[in-house]
This record gives sequence, C-alpha cells and structure tokens, in this order.
Amino acid sequence: MRRETVTSASNPKIRNLLLLQEKSKARRELGLFVVEGRRELEHCLEAGYSVRTLFVCPEIAGKDFPPCHSELSLCHSERSEESLIIEIPESLYRKVAYRESTEGIIAEVEYRELTLSDLNLPENPLIMVLESVEKPGNLGAVLRSADAAGADAVLICDPITDLYNPNLIRASIGAVFTVPTVACSSEEAIAFLQGRGIQILTAQLQDSSLYYDVDMRRGTALVMGTESTGLTDQWRKAASAHIRIPMLGRLDSLNVSVSAAILLFEAVRQRQI
Repeated sequence: MRRETVTSASNPKIRNLLLLQEKSKARRELGLFVVEGRRELEHCLEAGYSVRTLFVCPEIAGKDFPPCHSELSLCHSERSEESLIIEIPESLYRKVAYRESTEGIIAEVEYRELTLSDLNLPENPLIMVLESVEKPGNLGAVLRSADAAGADAVLICDPITDLYNPNLIRASIGAVFTVPTVACSSEEAIAFLQGRGIQILTAQLQDSSLYYDVDMRRGTALVMGTESTGLTDQWRKAASAHIRIPMLGRLDSLNVSVSAAILLFEAVRQRQI
C-alpha cells in the first residue's frame, strides 16, 4: 500500500478522478468508477470490489484513516499491495468531491460487471426488473427499495445509464453493491426468467389486475418501464400477468421508484402471511 500527497487540481491523478466522475466512456475504458463516502465504500468492499486509489482528506476523515483494522481498510482488497492512498487538503477535496458530507473519502474502484449466469437465486426469488429507466436518481431509489425489501436481484434491461454513474451510487446509498444487479438486454432477461419458471408481472394500466389481487408468493419478477412510455411490447407479451396500482386522483402514474417500492413491499407482505 503506497501513500502520496497531492495539493494541485492540475495533478494528473486529480484530473483522472474528475474524468471518471463525469464520463461513462472513461469508466468503461479505464475499468474504474468512483465511490464517495464511508458507508458507500464499506458496502462496496463488503461486496468484494477492489479499490485502486483512495483519496483521503485528513482534516475531514481523520489523520489516522484508514488503519488496517478499519472496516474501510484497503486490506479488504485482494490487491491491497497495489492500492494507492492519496492525501489531499480540504480545499482540494471540496473541489473534487461529487457531493457534500462524504466524510473526506473518495475511492477509485475496479469495474466489475455481474451477468445473469452469476446470479445465485433461492427458491421463489423476488426480482425487480427495470426497462430503459433513464434517470440515475430513480434507479438508485429503486435499488434502495430492493435492498429494504430483501429482493434477490435487480435486472436493468437495455440501460440508458451505466450502473456506476455517481448519481446512481449516491441515490442508492450503496445499494447497488448490496443487491445483485445485472445490466442486460430485455431479450436476455425474458429468456432467463422464463427458463427458471419465474412469473413475470408487468406494471401497466391496460388489461391489468390490481397488484394486491395477484399472488406474488412464488418466484416473481416485477417489471417496470419508463414513466413516459411504459414497457415495450416484448415485455407485455412475455408477462404472466399485468398489474396496476389504483390511481384515485387526476394523474395516471407515479414516480417509478415509488411504484417499485409499493410492488416490492406487497410481495413482502404476501410472503409473510
């Protein structure tokens, strides 16, 4: 584990950090993404990710951070001997931090992508599926609900944003690391679910039943699309049943993250009866 001190925003390592925060192409090409905050990094390390570079502001994080016995120690990384700790002053940290209140900790983490074949599902799994949901904040909020509901996986189909977008990680508060999350095509997801006998429940207004009238105690995939266009026909045709949340006001839709939470916790309710 090596240590350096950087004080200038023009330092190549700082420029690289900013590039990773801003450009999904850079994240893919360099095989790295950025995690800010003690809690988020803890979840990341617990999930088995490896930290390449850790930027620490001693004035905020504490001068002795990170000790080897710390829960956030780079000793959790299998490649800890290759890791670099860079100490930066508070003035520079404020310039490069993606958000406030991140405890003076920013990490560059090695990219890792789960595939459908990596999923180790229990009997009667609960899976959240999102098709082409664009906003990272919505994706992050759904991941938080999936974690809270004990979902076994989240499938992001035909993604418009990458899973390691800083806004997504921030909105999920690290849930992108606590719930097995796979980016794949809709065709791949449908074949995966049908091949395992997992019922597909699509959230839609047309030809649908009230969500609480549908049995979710068996293996279930809850599928949602964008708020503007909903789901594509391939999901509607593949569905075992169509479900809807009753809308009693003048509007005909909820935010996708709110709808996902309602459906996930209905599955939890049914499975606890």
